[in-house]
Amino acid sequence: MTTLTAAPVTPHTAVLTSGRLPKWAPWALLAGSFVISAAVFGVAAAGSSLADFNIAGTVIVGILLYMVIITVISSIVESRRKAVDRLMTALVATAFLIALLPLVSLLWTVVANGIERFDAEFFSYSMRNVVGDGGGIVHAIWGTVMITLTATIISVPIGLMTSIYLVEYGRGRLAKGITFFVDVMTGIPSIVAGLFIYAVFALLVGPGISMGFMGALALAVLMTPVVVRGSEELLKIVPNELREASYALGVPKWLTILKVVLPTSIAGITTSIMLAISRVIGETAPLLLTAGFTQSLNTNIFSGQMMTLPVFAYNQYMNQGTNPDAAVARAWAAALTLILIVMVLNLLARLIAKLFAPKMTGR
Repeated sequence: MTTLTAAPVTPHTAVLTSGRLPKWAPWALLAGSFVISAAVFGVAAAGSSLADFNIAGTVIVGILLYMVIITVISSIVESRRKAVDRLMTALVATAFLIALLPLVSLLWTVVANGIERFDAEFFSYSMRNVVGDGGGIVHAIWGTVMITLTATIISVPIGLMTSIYLVEYGRGRLAKGITFFVDVMTGIPSIVAGLFIYAVFALLVGPGISMGFMGALALAVLMTPVVVRGSEELLKIVPNELREASYALGVPKWLTILKVVLPTSIAGITTSIMLAISRVIGETAPLLLTAGFTQSLNTNIFSGQMMTLPVFAYNQYMNQGTNPDAAVARAWAAALTLILIVMVLNLLARLIAKLFAPKMTGR
């Protein structure tokens, strides 16, 4: 008589027989879908440059393929109800990826096209006497840093003190009027700020003048309302109990603001300042009118024209000289440099916010 013995049950077979996919299965199917999609688009882009690879199409096709596969497999192994749940989960994740896709595609394009000129010469030389190959952006980096730093020094104290007035002191028509004009300034086109500063200096000094300080003032006009609105909202969320506890100890209002309110909201205020800097550091139109452009290095913000990275990228693309390929490569490399500067500034802002944020201690 033959004795029948049951096959050993492993954890993986137990999961499958219980009508539930293992935890690694959705991730494996997602990875497989992206691999298949990348292979298809890789074959389509064979022989082309890395920048021609369709990353957006690869992601979209991979996600659609994953939705079909996970729904079919889940309906077979699990149940129809679970398959619909997994499909809805994939749709929600897809919505997030769609929102993220333009940023990823932009970064991929800029890195793929701009990495070609990331060399020592590019960061060591200016464009003086360069009409073809070679040249660099050292003059544009100096101009961007100096103009943006000056604009920050001008706009941050004004914007921060305005927000403090609106939250802590402002009442009545004056506060409402300031809020209204700040909202209006938030939406003005950047070219209007450049025209305003140019018109002011044309009346005071004379027409045709351009210098870095004018560009810094134009950027400060754009930065100030962003700093005001961001700082105002962050100061509003500071609990009133903290203010009242300080007043109960006999601390005057100005010292309460300085020692209690501002340190409590310093992390958010730093973030709002960084958003304002990111808002203006890539502006081109107001700087073309006010700071102008030059091919040489100029470190005097109060005299002579200054080149900035966005204006450099625009100028290289519009005036390609004797070697269009070299000019376009410099434009892409300048755009990549600008993105890296913004990333470094954001990381620095997070570090500052972490160091100066109030420490929560307790027993």
